[in-house]
Amino acid sequence: MRKLVYSMMVSLDGFVEDSNRSLDWVKIDEEIHVFSNDEARETGVFLYGRGLYDVMAAYWPTADADPSTPGYMVEFAQIWKEKPKVVFSKTLDTVDWNSRLVRGEVAEEITRLKREPGDDLSVGGARLAWTCIQLGLVDEYRLLIHPVLIGSGTPFFPPLEQPMSLRMVETRTFRSGVVYVRYVPA
Repeated sequence: MRKLVYSMMVSLDGFVEDSNRSLDWVKIDEEIHVFSNDEARETGVFLYGRGLYDVMAAYWPTADADPSTPGYMVEFAQIWKEKPKVVFSKTLDTVDWNSRLVRGEVAEEITRLKREPGDDLSVGGARLAWTCIQLGLVDEYRLLIHPVLIGSGTPFFPPLEQPMSLRMVETRTFRSGVVYVRYVPA
């Protein structure tokens, strides 16, 4: 059975975007990008809410056509375009770039996808991930923690009704000071 992995860049104080919905504080150097490319290459399907889908679709489909784009970013663009994507949205009419729009129940669709053969699923976007966490669907948490405090914004984790115990299974520190931490439910 496929796993559902929630993986995002996060500030040291726990936010995935600042209060203006900006990601300007995220600093992705070549080392982190290559690591993220490897992670993306191992993903079977990307699951997005509308917000993150809009961000990704605004840049990655044509990033590899710009001659000034570094090779490691061209590589990610090519990986991203090839991978299937499922977009959960009640407001979008269409999606492109090897994507499929789902308007129905999140739990039913993700449970169905988890039962299909293939590589793991990656949920991106805090709001969709929060729904998945609250439904008990997330099998693994991967945080790339940036050494910056942004004070407020969208938290990585949703408010929880009860504590959730996690077990760390991997950690790595990058030259930039970014720390990768991987957890599974305890």
